[in-house]
Amino acid sequence: MDYKKYIAERLPVEGMTAEEVASLIACPPDPSMGDYALPCFKLAKVLRKSPAAIAEALCAAFPVGGVVSKAEAVNGYLNFTVDRAAMVRDILSEALSKGDRYGASDAGMGRVVCIDYSSVNIAKRFHIGHLSTTVLGAAIYRILNFLGYKSVGINHLGDYGTQFGKLISAYKRWGNREEIEKQGVSALNDIYVRWHKEAEAHPELEDEARAYFKKIEEKDPECMALFDWFKELTMKDVQKIYDLLDVRFDSYAGESFYSDKMGPVVEELREKGLLRESQGAQIVDLEAYGMPPCIILKKDGTSLYATRDMAAAIYRKNTYDFYKCLYVVAYQQNLHFRQVFKVLELMGKPWAKDLVHVAYGMVSLEEGAMSTRKGNVVFLEDVIDKCIEKAYAIVSEKNPDLENKEEVAKKVGVGAVIFGALYNSKIKDIVFSYDKVLNFEGETSVYVQYTCARARSVLQKAGGAAADWEMPAAIADEEFELAKAVAAFPDTVLAAAEKYEPCLIARLCVDVAQKFNKFYFDCKILSAETDALKNFRLALTRATLQTLTNALALLGIGVPEKM
Repeated sequence: MDYKKYIAERLPVEGMTAEEVASLIACPPDPSMGDYALPCFKLAKVLRKSPAAIAEALCAAFPVGGVVSKAEAVNGYLNFTVDRAAMVRDILSEALSKGDRYGASDAGMGRVVCIDYSSVNIAKRFHIGHLSTTVLGAAIYRILNFLGYKSVGINHLGDYGTQFGKLISAYKRWGNREEIEKQGVSALNDIYVRWHKEAEAHPELEDEARAYFKKIEEKDPECMALFDWFKELTMKDVQKIYDLLDVRFDSYAGESFYSDKMGPVVEELREKGLLRESQGAQIVDLEAYGMPPCIILKKDGTSLYATRDMAAAIYRKNTYDFYKCLYVVAYQQNLHFRQVFKVLELMGKPWAKDLVHVAYGMVSLEEGAMSTRKGNVVFLEDVIDKCIEKAYAIVSEKNPDLENKEEVAKKVGVGAVIFGALYNSKIKDIVFSYDKVLNFEGETSVYVQYTCARARSVLQKAGGAAADWEMPAAIADEEFELAKAVAAFPDTVLAAAEKYEPCLIARLCVDVAQKFNKFYFDCKILSAETDALKNFRLALTRATLQTLTNALALLGIGVPEKM
């Protein structure tokens, strides 16, 4: 049962629909305040009464009995207490019957959502700075699919720009094909760093790099052959990371894919009178909208990110007819996307309103910031490998006889990296700490995975959860609080999709795990007083395991059988 909907339909709030009222109902942090609460402060403006008076009036009109056993007005809040037995029965029946689909829905109705994420740069190794965009985008992709949307994952490769002219310049000076084939992207990165050091003393290299990039734009055969080779080496390198993180894409159309699609965009801007010259460059003036000009073409005629992003947006709309198009890109690009979206709006694209910049904060290690140009980069593969290595040592110490320790350590280590990046609100900067993400007692994936292993162990010892469980005469507080946490999962998935915040699911995982462990220690499961009580508690254990497994899967984290 949708309890919020049930309550809202029985609240006569003038001027508001039941759906609008239901959206205001929340679960109080303190169980003594009831199971659900309607804060009446937002109703004061509509009803022109004090929140306390509104709560009192609604309380008097609410039909108590059956599902809701108590309604109480307290300091502007209307608190509701539900019938525990009925609520827990509904929750367990739902979770156990739906299994892997518990929390899923058809809310998306097959609508297409394009998600631009990861977007690695060609000829650069995957570093920790790419972690957030990759795991955040992949989580949103899974969440939306779980809710009936059709996600289109796009890896908008950074394979265009003057940096490739720099790389060709560097390769022609110091490159050795055999050595680079052997060492891969690391060798390309080395000559790229060397080029920047040389350019400090020889600024004429900048002109040479621009000339080589111009040749790429003109499809010069030699430059294109080198460019394609750099791309092949890069994709081979990053695929190892994607395999570890279990991240997939539906399209790898990068910036170069749009090289022949930018001309029509520039022409359309010119035809609509939006383009004008400024210091030799072609721009769209956005001063009226509180933004600096959006540069479309540099004075040498080459394109910029904005030009390519506009071409990409138009192509995606024509190809996928998206409902929304998301850009999972760091907050440093806030202005860039505001400019691009505004220019598309000025071009008369009605779907410009459906473009969303999903901004996120930066990730760094405790050692500090990074720079590819200076060569002080922390590679993501090294971070993952170190987490797996540390996880193996911890698991070996805690359970030396555990089978498949390598497989368990991989799930634990990779999960720790993903969860560490997703646990906090996406906009926050993250300082990644190995000790913190691998803490068995903290708010970590390791803690949640260990809870899953504990729940599975209980079920295995019992021979599984009985299909014919029954409700006990009384529900303990620990049982009820755990059931409520399990019940929060479907709404949490919907909220995570609406706000593009996988952290809501990560935090629910920890909450469910904490409540299960309190239940595990305070309530006898296998040695319950009666078989009926044991079967009920096993059903609650199974529902918990299902919820946590589904939730972690949405984040891209596996659950070991044992730990």
